[in-house]
Amino acid sequence: MLSLVSLFTDLASEMLYPVMPLYLEHIGYTAIFIGVLEGIAEAVAGLSKSYFGKRSDSTGKRLPFVQLGYAFSAVSKPMLAIFVYPWWIFLSRTIDRLGKGIRTGARDAMLSDECSKENKGRVFGFHRSMDTVGAVLGPLAALVYLYFFPDDYKTLFLIAFAPGFLAIIATLLIKEKKKEITRTPTGQRPTINVFAFAGYWKTSPPAYKRLLVGLLLFALFNSSDVFLLLKMKESGLSDTAVISTYVFYNLVYALLAYPIGILADKIGLKKIFIAGLLVFAMVYAGFAVSNNIIVFVLLFLLYGIYAAATEGVSKAWISNITGKTETATAIGTYSGFQSIAALIASSLCGLLWYNFGSLVTFLITAGVTVFVIIYLAQNKITDTGNS
Repeated sequence: MLSLVSLFTDLASEMLYPVMPLYLEHIGYTAIFIGVLEGIAEAVAGLSKSYFGKRSDSTGKRLPFVQLGYAFSAVSKPMLAIFVYPWWIFLSRTIDRLGKGIRTGARDAMLSDECSKENKGRVFGFHRSMDTVGAVLGPLAALVYLYFFPDDYKTLFLIAFAPGFLAIIATLLIKEKKKEITRTPTGQRPTINVFAFAGYWKTSPPAYKRLLVGLLLFALFNSSDVFLLLKMKESGLSDTAVISTYVFYNLVYALLAYPIGILADKIGLKKIFIAGLLVFAMVYAGFAVSNNIIVFVLLFLLYGIYAAATEGVSKAWISNITGKTETATAIGTYSGFQSIAALIASSLCGLLWYNFGSLVTFLITAGVTVFVIIYLAQNKITDTGNS
């Protein structure tokens, strides 16, 4: 049911995501604005993931956070149809990302509670597959609509509320098991603030800390996917070609996330994750030097493999090396630090793009990713929770 909720929500979100950079360019905004917008939006998501993840662990409740988070994301979609002022666009994106922050830690903890360490790759992989089916259907719906109604972005924003509403209804059908409440040694619930992730870092397992160092270094240079879409647009591709290629990427991701999750359970989460990063580096190096649609399609095929090998696997990895009563906090803490990195990454990418172009931007990202691969490969970080 959680996977079905994610499918509906991603259908709504991804109906708009590949359209957003095209829409913002259409109304006159620059790559710098787009980069800062995405960076701030992701920062809000990440910091709120930390706060609400910790609160979920503290209260022992998951479902209320899941329900409220998906409701926020649904409501944000039609807001874009009302005004085009920069502050309003920021507000809409912020509400959407805040919704993601409220629900993510609690939802992932619910998923983790339903599986063992031996099948976490499979469970998280299945969830990512279902989630990404929505990411296939959403852009397809946008593609069909814009084919018949070119540049009618505002109506599309209103239509996107429908699957979001279905996601809200689906959350009402979920039943929650009662969880253990996290308390301090004095028996009181711990004090929680927006920067709770900094406190958890101090008490987290050594393996968790080592893993986060690599993940966050990667996040510092892993900018928003909108820049890949902008590169295709810059290369002369039509809106239809850009969105179609993005749909293809999500289709590959949806088809492979589940089987790659199963493979990760068999051969190791760490091996699959590192392999995914290697593919990512190849993709960004390819985007740096290519302007051909056929090459772009091949690169997005690889990009789908990267996403399938890292998104669900990273969360399964984190949940395996932390305690069950702090899963939401651990994932939220990662997201909190990641959000700061995302803000820097998207803003930096916008500045690099504006001053030096896409070649330098993508090559730097590819180079840093290779360094992260070496770090993770050389560092003895368990992926089973045994060290």
